[in-house]
Amino acid sequence: MVYFVGAGSGAVDLITVKGLRLIQAADVIIYAGSLVNPKLLEDKKESCIVYDSAKMTLEEVFQVMKDGDRKGLEIVRLHTGDPCLYGAIREQMDLLEEAGIPYDYCPGVSSFCGAASALKMEYTLPGVSQSVIITRMEGRTPVPEKEEIAEFAKHQSTMVIFLSTGMLEQLTERLLVGGYKEETPAAIVYKATWEDEKTIICTVSTLAERAIQEGITKTALIIVGEAVLQNKYSRSKLYDPSFSTDFRKASR
Repeated sequence: MVYFVGAGSGAVDLITVKGLRLIQAADVIIYAGSLVNPKLLEDKKESCIVYDSAKMTLEEVFQVMKDGDRKGLEIVRLHTGDPCLYGAIREQMDLLEEAGIPYDYCPGVSSFCGAASALKMEYTLPGVSQSVIITRMEGRTPVPEKEEIAEFAKHQSTMVIFLSTGMLEQLTERLLVGGYKEETPAAIVYKATWEDEKTIICTVSTLAERAIQEGITKTALIIVGEAVLQNKYSRSKLYDPSFSTDFRKASR
């Protein structure tokens, strides 16, 4: 069996209980060495063979999976955060299905959740934003035209932007074209939940400047929207005494 496992956002104790058990039982681990906290490998068996996928192609990763399956080994494919976001897992799953190799998927804590934790932030504040757009800038890898940053910015909802720290001047330009104001609150979260985590509150217009000041060039998330400051919002109806739910009648 091949298990796709989300390693979590960085801190070793943010992996799921199931994910940790799979690591402990694995005969082979293929992990994203450029992103996954290597301390997670301290829980593996002594006999476990480890591969760093940062140095491998898809074909090489799949060959390790095939060889392990043929030998009846338990294989863990360890991805950063939750692999459903920018994890390139679908292409691996398709190859496994074509080869008749069984696989399963254990989710993890995404870095966008870790970033909210670092900022002590709620993305969906009543009266401010009830939607979160998770996206990235177009770089060497394209994005569909309808998903260009400026198109999403028109919604004025909370945006969490991956894989774009090295393009902050271009990002700012596209956010402004889309309708965000220069003074719109923004945040940079470097290595969310890692020991060297860093958070920076700024504005859309100062994203690039603040990143340069802090020496941040990669491994960071950008959050944009009024919810970043969290100082003006409506009270939640869920816990309002004047609001009835299936579990509680209104008291006034």
